[in-house]
Amino acid sequence: MIAIVDYGRGNLGSVRKALAELVPEVVVTDDARTVARAQALVVPGDGAFADAMGSLERLGLAVLIRAHIAAGRPYLGICLGYQLLFTESEEFGHAKGLDVLPGVVRRFPPGGKVPHMGWNRLWHDGALPLLAGIPSGAYFYFVHSYYPEVSAALEADGVRAAHCEYGVRFPALVARDRLYGTQFHPEKSQGWGLRLLANFARLAADAERA
Repeated sequence: MIAIVDYGRGNLGSVRKALAELVPEVVVTDDARTVARAQALVVPGDGAFADAMGSLERLGLAVLIRAHIAAGRPYLGICLGYQLLFTESEEFGHAKGLDVLPGVVRRFPPGGKVPHMGWNRLWHDGALPLLAGIPSGAYFYFVHSYYPEVSAALEADGVRAAHCEYGVRFPALVARDRLYGTQFHPEKSQGWGLRLLANFARLAADAERA
């Protein structure tokens, strides 16, 4: 069972619809017991970083997400659900994240149009299982004003990344063991996005059989 975590943020319906065509059981839930027993978690979302963390803490879900990832079970964070994995964000001054990945989520520097909205290329080395069958330079759909910065700490933590460029170069997708995060919205990215979600569903099924 794949659980899509509902912590009061958007994009749940489109993610559920996309995954429901790929796997037999997908639920949208804010129930701690359901999240705790899920074989795989998907955490989408948009909005303010600090408010989202507050919702996760209030619902008792932050500790469960950390435990799920620590146990090596599949996790896919999308947009805000990706940014929340990091240590902190500078949005509205300062906000603490889940601190699963080392690093800071920063606002795009002055000079470009913010938010970064629309189609942009994702560049990768072809070695990431989540991107199997997806060529480097494929287009994905983005909507965000903040981004996780590139850092040596990420590489030292065993994180592999695919990158996008929008004024700065930033990790638009990360992978570490069965932990995955995308700054873009695969559920809104048409063919390549659906391929990525199918890859995640396959990886989740493989993990369940292991």
